[in-house]
Amino acid sequence: MQRYGSVIRVKPEKLEEYKQLHANVWPGVVKMIKECNIQNYSIFHKDGYLFSYMEYVGEDYEADMARMASDSTTQEWWSVCGPCQERLETRKKGEWWASMEEVFHVE
Repeated sequence: MQRYGSVIRVKPEKLEEYKQLHANVWPGVVKMIKECNIQNYSIFHKDGYLFSYMEYVGEDYEADMARMASDSTTQEWWSVCGPCQERLETRKKGEWWASMEEVFHVE
């Protein structure tokens, strides 16, 4: 199992819309998340930032992420959520959400 943390800004005028979207996530989006070997996925908000945490339990992360990205329902979901977000300038090339470094963990 691999843990992932990511961060992105939420546009202040879009925060309530973003929260409402995630209070009513489309079933096909949740299904694809699970089919792509992601579990314990959460998004948190603080001071204009969204922090996501997930655990990947599959064998091929890149293949599973490519599968998710090619899913038409997921693409449509991203097109609805994307305008609510503002990418960080410090993200790596090709990232939407900026990857975070895990610096501490206790089991």
